[in-house]
Amino acid sequence: MADIHPTAIVAPQAQLGDRVSIGPFCTVGPEVTIGEGTRLISHVVVDGFTRIGAGCTFFPFASVGLQTQDLKFKGGKPGTVIGDHTTLRECVTVHAATADGDLTRIGSHCHIMAYAHIAHDCVVGDHVIIANVGTLAGHVIVEDRVLVGGLSGIHQFVRLGRHAIIGGCTKITQDVPPYMMADGNPPRVPGINALGIKRAGLSETSQQALKQAHRLLYRSELNTRDALDRIEREIPQTPEILHLVQFIRASERGILK
Repeated sequence: MADIHPTAIVAPQAQLGDRVSIGPFCTVGPEVTIGEGTRLISHVVVDGFTRIGAGCTFFPFASVGLQTQDLKFKGGKPGTVIGDHTTLRECVTVHAATADGDLTRIGSHCHIMAYAHIAHDCVVGDHVIIANVGTLAGHVIVEDRVLVGGLSGIHQFVRLGRHAIIGGCTKITQDVPPYMMADGNPPRVPGINALGIKRAGLSETSQQALKQAHRLLYRSELNTRDALDRIEREIPQTPEILHLVQFIRASERGILK
């Protein structure tokens, strides 16, 4: 049974799992589904066609699933999906997708800090951290275990590769390859996310292979295509290297150089 504070406004049609806690002055719309054990602490708004997983915590003044700010919005039922055990801190905003039937997605075990914004049609993986006032524009793709520093802005349609780390106050307008560190304005890629991949338990072979790949991509005079060819010929083809190469070859905006 859900625990709903008397001052909260919860639509009768909303579907609430067991042990959901809806705190003071929260608002939950009629098309919302909230999973078991999720807590809305106070003054939280969840509306639109929104599905929230189990064990999440939303702090005061978080706003989830409301209409996109995209001026192309024409109505319909675009929605929002958030996985399990994800935390939204104070004043986080997560907007629904733009087109009918499309979704904005956030994975499980994410930690989205105060005043961060996740815009329409973003796809955020698992174990992602976005620090205070980090901003994702529309259609951004964030792979698993990315860390976005505070006050950073990510341009629309950009992709952030798995285990990438973005320094604070950084403007990102092109794809950041997996396992890399991006920092500064204008941003550069000074090295791999060495601490992050070590903590993730990547093998020493994979760590050294990624360092070699970074040298070819960023410290040689090779263009990206030639650097990728040498990475495939000369570096051990660990799962991380395979993913790095595939990610870069699939880039439409080009990678940050």
